[in-house]
Formats: sequence, C-alpha cells, structure tokens
Amino acid sequence: MKFNSVIATAALGATTVTAAAGAVGESKMERVMALKTKQWEDARAAGLFGGSLLYPSLKKVTPCKKGQAGEYKCNNVNLHSFLSHEDTGSASKVGNDIWGWTAKGGREFGIVGQTDGVAFVELNRLDGSLVYVGRLDTQTEVVSWRDIKVIGDYAYIGSEANGHGLQIFHLNKLLDVKPWWNPWFFKPKTFSKEKDITLYTGFGASHNIVAHEEVNMIYAVGGRSGANARNTTCAGGLFMVDVSDPKNPTSPGCVGIDGYSHDAQCVIYKGPSKQYTGREICFSFNEDTLTVYDMTDKKNVKVVSRTEYEGNAYSHQGWIVDKEMRYLLLDDELDEQDGTNVGEPGRTTTYIFNIADIEKPINTGFFQSPVKSIDHNQYIIDGLSYQANYGSGLRIVDVSSVIEDPTGKSVKETGFFDCHPEDDDVGGVVEFLGTWSVYPYFKSGYILLNSIERGVYSLKYTGRKAERRV
Repeated sequence: MKFNSVIATAALGATTVTAAAGAVGESKMERVMALKTKQWEDARAAGLFGGSLLYPSLKKVTPCKKGQAGEYKCNNVNLHSFLSHEDTGSASKVGNDIWGWTAKGGREFGIVGQTDGVAFVELNRLDGSLVYVGRLDTQTEVVSWRDIKVIGDYAYIGSEANGHGLQIFHLNKLLDVKPWWNPWFFKPKTFSKEKDITLYTGFGASHNIVAHEEVNMIYAVGGRSGANARNTTCAGGLFMVDVSDPKNPTSPGCVGIDGYSHDAQCVIYKGPSKQYTGREICFSFNEDTLTVYDMTDKKNVKVVSRTEYEGNAYSHQGWIVDKEMRYLLLDDELDEQDGTNVGEPGRTTTYIFNIADIEKPINTGFFQSPVKSIDHNQYIIDGLSYQANYGSGLRIVDVSSVIEDPTGKSVKETGFFDCHPEDDDVGGVVEFLGTWSVYPYFKSGYILLNSIERGVYSLKYTGRKAERRV
C-alpha cells in the first residue's frame, strides 16, 4: 500500500466557524444520520436486506410494458440487468453511492458503493447486462456512507468510517480482468487495500467526494473525523486534494468558511457574471444555504454568496442546468420529512435557482414529483435531470423549460423506474429506503442505479429528449 499523509497544517483562506453555528449544523447532520440508521435497522428486522435469495440476479431485458417491468413500476425505462449486493461480493448486503468509468477502448464499468467496500461491475454495451468483476474492501470499518468519484483513469473513494482517508485506485487494473476468456472458471478479483491502491491519509472520514476534473482536484466534504472534522479549522468544509499526480496526492489546504459542506459542484466559470469568467467556482450545499465559493486562489478562498430559501430543512445536493450557467437545481433532504417543503406536503420537491448573478442567486420556483418520496442525488445532461429519489427510484425530468419559465410550472417528468415496490400501493412513503444514487453518463446510454437494500440495476431510458437545448 502506498501512503501519502500530507496534511494541511492550517485551513488556508479559511475562518473558524463559531461554536454555536457548528453545534446547530452538527445536530442537523447527526439527526439525519440517526433517522436513516433507525429506518435501516427496522428494514433489516423486516427482512428487506435479504441478499440474492430475496433479490435474484437478472441478466436479460425486461421491457417496461403497461407501466411495469417485472415487479417494478416504470415509464419509458427498460430494465436490462440486476445484480444483488450479495452477488457482487458484499457480506453486509447494503448499498450506497455509485459512479462509472469508461476505459479508453470503450469498456464501461460501474463502481458500486456498499457499506463494506466497492464492487466493480462491467456493463455489456450490446445488451446492458452486468458482470461482477471484482471488489475493493473498506479501508477500516463497515459504515453506511461511502462516496466515489472518478478523474481520468482513477477512482477516488471516501467514507464516513473513522480513519478511512481517500482510497485511490487505478481503474486500468480492471482491464486485466476478462471474464469471457474462461467463463466457466472465472472468479471475480478481490483487490488488495495494501498493494493495489494509493492511500491518502491527510484527512479521516468524509461524507462525500467532489471531483473537479478540469483542475485535477478532489474535494472531500462533510468531514467527520481527522483533519477535516467539524471541530477543526476545516470545519467539515471542502478539504482540497491535488491529484495531478494520483500516486503522490498533496493538499493545498481546506475551506472552513461557512462551515460544513455536504456536497458541491465545481466548474471553471463561463456564466453571465463576467467578472468571474475563467475562475474556479464551487456551488456548495451547506445544510442551510446554497453557498458559492471562488476557489481559484487556494490560499485565499472567498465566499461569493450565501443564499437561503423558503422550505429549507437540509440543503443536500444540486446541479447546474445549462451550459451558460444561468440556472441550478437544489435538492433538500429533510424538507419532505419535516414538512417544510413548499407545495404539496411529502412530494419530492426540487428548488430552482437563478444563478446568473452568482453574487446574488435567487430562488425562483420549484417543481414536485407526482409521488411522495425524499430526494437524494441528481445529475443533469442535455436538459434532463436524472434524479435518485429514495423510495420512488429513478425519476427522469425535463428541466429545460426553467430557462424560459423559472417558476418550475413547465417542468415535466418524462420517465421513471421505481426499485422500491414496497411502498407503491400507498403512493410512496417519505422514508430513507430504496435508491441511493444514479450514474447516467455512459455513451452506450445505459444507466446504473444503486439501491440500498437490493443491488445495482442496469436501465435504459426510451423516452423523449428535452424539449429545449440548454
């Protein structure tokens, strides 16, 4: 195992959050994690984490017909393959985050987050079937939260496990795994967490990993223990790891201004606020605000703006809508649970922000899912938002209309796949069960969806494109 323990001795450009603010934020996050843990324990007691006996693997296409794909409700989304967490090597049989990687030769792989590590699956680009090819175990202990991102040919894996740090895995190692050469005797490879990775130990536990490919920077956010924890000058904010040389990562420091960051999207700015053109801007979701940072000078990071919004309970994640960077969508993880969301109570609510002036973002409106659920992660491609919404599964939403109608009234759902049928008869339940995240970026058009209780799904959207080009 290769270790790198370059730790920032000070939060460069950062200020210490007040004890009162830190305590409020910490109590929110602790409450979220306690709620989830309790619901997952109840689900386990009810037998929902049954592994492959309860959720057998599927390798042939199940078309969405008359609103169903096998046992799953759907619209314009076909089911192509499924592997349970047990069938991808997980002893705990519990999933979380997911990301993907396309090799230079075109082979497509999924990196499936689980409480005890990550599983690597290969996607067949002809039929969408999945093959389990290997796994990398957690660096320390089993824990519910794990996050993965990719820059180039490397996967960067963080976890809420104490002392976990950042696992850096060279994905080209997967190319040597060729199950088709001898399918009868093929065994997935368990990669060594001592020999097959570079381990960066400059921080301890993290909640999410943010990747900014354009500048080869990883931001570990949501620090829980170690150098990036809430009670340090980093305050659980963006901890910077320069991965220009993935085998020798270094840290320019961390950002404690505005405290804990739950997630972020970072870009080289090319939007309407011309004074920021070409600068590195991060849109961060900081529990009670949308916070915009100018990250260009790592030694002097500045807050561009902090924006609250009606309905806020826990600002969780979001994504920019258009190439001109005029609008952004934000999902709040507690508003449905706490009843603070605008609109109809309990229905998944997404908030629309005009970010044309990044010094003064404006919450212009919202839209809601047709069913009750909690939103978690979303990614936007060509005007379609691919939303992973816990109990209601993958929801595909045409959000291109927000450019002309920022109230959200013209937003339309164009497809869905619900991988949590247990709550279908009641129109959905506001619980932290079902889908964790989605990866919609493969050129083949296949989409990977990771379920907490069940496993990983290979899906294909058959609906229309967005009505407008954004």
